[in-house]
Amino acid sequence: MSNFSEVTAINLSAYYGMDDLKPMYFCIFLTVYLTIIVENVVLIRLVYQEKTLHEPMYLLLCNLAVNGLYGGTALLPAMLSKLLSHSYEISVPLCQTQIYAVHTYATTEFTILAAMSYDRYVAICYPLRYHTIMPQRVVKLIVFTWLYPFLAFLTVIVFTLQLRFCERTIEKVYCTNYLLVKLACTDTSIVNIVGLLSAVLYTLPQLVMIFYSYGHILRICAVSFSKSKLKALRTCTPHLLAIFNYSIGCFLEIAQSRFNIRHLPYQSKLFLSMYFLIFPPILNPAIYGLSIQHIRARLFRIFSRKGN
Repeated sequence: MSNFSEVTAINLSAYYGMDDLKPMYFCIFLTVYLTIIVENVVLIRLVYQEKTLHEPMYLLLCNLAVNGLYGGTALLPAMLSKLLSHSYEISVPLCQTQIYAVHTYATTEFTILAAMSYDRYVAICYPLRYHTIMPQRVVKLIVFTWLYPFLAFLTVIVFTLQLRFCERTIEKVYCTNYLLVKLACTDTSIVNIVGLLSAVLYTLPQLVMIFYSYGHILRICAVSFSKSKLKALRTCTPHLLAIFNYSIGCFLEIAQSRFNIRHLPYQSKLFLSMYFLIFPPILNPAIYGLSIQHIRARLFRIFSRKGN
């Protein structure tokens, strides 16, 4: 039992694959981080400054951008500092802090996407009542999308904080709860059960909301005229792309963490593990910026002024 307290730092062994090309990886991930910051800050500022965009859908989009900044910051600054150092260790408290940040980012992202699906449901199924229903509910939805993940994951992290660790190597460039729990000395059956139940609670309500919303949207489209169908589906396209992009990232992360993929090249494993933390924050502003006419027109006006 005396050895339980000896592990005070976790070795993130996936960094060793970058040893020969550290400057290249540093430049790539610095560019990625700066891109995430610029794209999401521009989107937030645009919605804040443009009064015509002060609508529920765009307010939810702003929160999606804020969460993208949060997710990118949960990973990339620590990663860049590791690439500048000769040590790939992270203290157990910092590892647990990163776990909390990564998991709350993922749950918040999915919760915001579920809230956005409800917004599209009200806009398409109750268009005449949209400006009565959503302005009253959007603030409550926003508060819920942030409080729910941050409070809910406390249940899991409290169990993880009580564990002592005998092993110290995680084959990733960041910490995850599942892999940290596997390093514990003691029986982790209760922690695993709590983690599994929590994962269901973190995803099931959002899935129900998304399927419920789009089930009704498809029903309305099926009985509407063709122009109405096209307009309704067009307003849903960026949101569906964002959900698809996030779902791919989650699937790749689960596949990388839970299954034996040692036969894959190092770069492929790195891509699989980092997709859900990098690509949604990068692609979401681009998807909405290119798809939504109001945002596209405002951006065009801004760049036109600068060009003149």
